[in-house]
This record gives sequence, C-alpha cells and structure tokens, in this order.
Amino acid sequence: MIKVLKYISIYLMVYFYISVGIRHFTDPNWFIYIIPPYLEFIGIELVYLSGFFEVMLGILLILKKTRRIAAYGLILLLIAVYPANIYLALNERPQELLGISSFAASWIRLPIQFILIGLAYWHSKNN
Repeated sequence: MIKVLKYISIYLMVYFYISVGIRHFTDPNWFIYIIPPYLEFIGIELVYLSGFFEVMLGILLILKKTRRIAAYGLILLLIAVYPANIYLALNERPQELLGISSFAASWIRLPIQFILIGLAYWHSKNN
C-alpha cells in the first residue's frame, strides 16, 4: 500500500511542480506580488528562476536515478521561497492583489510548505 501511495504521490508532485513552474512563465505577475520588498530589484528574475527550477526538478522526479537529487533540490527550493510565503501571509497588499484571504495565505499556505518539504524528503529515500 505504501508503495502505491509513493507512486501516486510522485506523479502528483511531478504534475504540481511542472504546472506551477510553467505558470511562473505564463503568469509571472502572480508571483511578483509575493516577492518581499527587499528582493523587488530582482523580482522577475526570481520568478523565472524559481519557475525554471520547479519545472526541471519536477521532470527529474520522474526517473528513479534522478529522484533523490530532485527531492533534495525541491527541499532547498521550498526553503528558498518560504520568505515570499511569509511576506504574503503578513501583508494585506499582496493578499488583495491576489484575491486571497489572510487565512488562506497564513494558515493554509504556510503549513503546506512543510508538508511539501516532508513529502520531498520521503521521496529522497528508497528510490
């Protein structure tokens, strides 16, 4: 049963990361809104860079021989983008621009990052 869950979750992760990564290129403004002010001077570059890594790491998750490096790469990426999620959770302006509530931004989005990190770590083991 665990093997089946692991198999299903890999492909859900692949779909999620590739889809969200592509969205960084098709709708970059959505991501620009959550970049903390101290990083705005490199805003669009950060959006494209994180999108590139999401797509690349999502693709690398597919193959067993690259899954471990992809999982650790995703952990690092999720940690790197966490300040943007904190900024979103604590500031009304980006919440308004994105049309989401502070509850969704802070109480749902922030903890989900830890679940995604845990899931990536789970997939770094026993390919």
